Order: sequence, then structure tokens, then C-alpha cells
Amino acid sequence: FLLVLATRFSDIELREEEGIPTEEFLESCYAIVPVLDKLGPTVFAPVKMDFVGNIKKINQKFITNKEEFDTLQKIVLHEVNAGVAQVRNSATEALLWLKRGLKFLKGFLTEVKNGEKNIQTAL
Repeated sequence: FLLVLATRFSDIELREEEGIPTEEFLESCYAIVPVLDKLGPTVFAPVKMDFVGNIKKINQKFITNKEEFDTLQKIVLHEVNAGVAQVRNSATEALLWLKRGLKFLKGFLTEVKNGEKNIQTAL
């Protein structure tokens, strides 16, 4: 299942000085959502809600000005300069929590890949 994801993080090309392209990053994040359903729609429901909510917050910022916010770094720098990076529900805060969610998911999948069969132990 993971091998056939249409949009993968590993396919994202970093821009030399500007960083991670926002649109490609969001597409890769959205591609993971069905994986959470496959892993366990009940067990992973809170993770999925948090994950999707954070993706939407970043996307909402992105769509306000796709040219200006074409990389994640530009979004964060804009919010830092505007003094809103640490405000609740900012795109920067959402990116922080999305990163934590991705790290959690990676750790879980690593445990499963390494042979852990008990979902609670893997979590």
C-alpha cells in the first residue's frame, strides 16, 4: 500500500535557497491520510483528526497567496515577521504539530516493520 502512494515526500525537490515547496508537501501529507484509515480507523481516529486539521491550517494560509507562500519557509518567516508564529492555530504552529505527527507515525511504522505485532506496544 505504501509503495503505491501517488505523492511521496521523497519525490519533493527542495528549492536551493527557498526550501520545501508548500503544495507538494501538502499533497504528500494528504496522501498519508488513507494510510491512517488502513492502520485502524478507530485507534488512529484522534491522530487522523489532528493530522488533517493541521494540514488544513497550513493549506488555508497557503491559498491566501500561493505565490508568496510557495514554500513552507516563506510561510513561517512571514508569520515570524508578523509576530503571529506562536499564535494558536497559526500555520507555523500547525506545521510544528504536523511534524510531530509525522515523526510519531514514522516511529510507529518502524516498530511494525521491525516485527512488533501488538499495536499498543508499537504505539
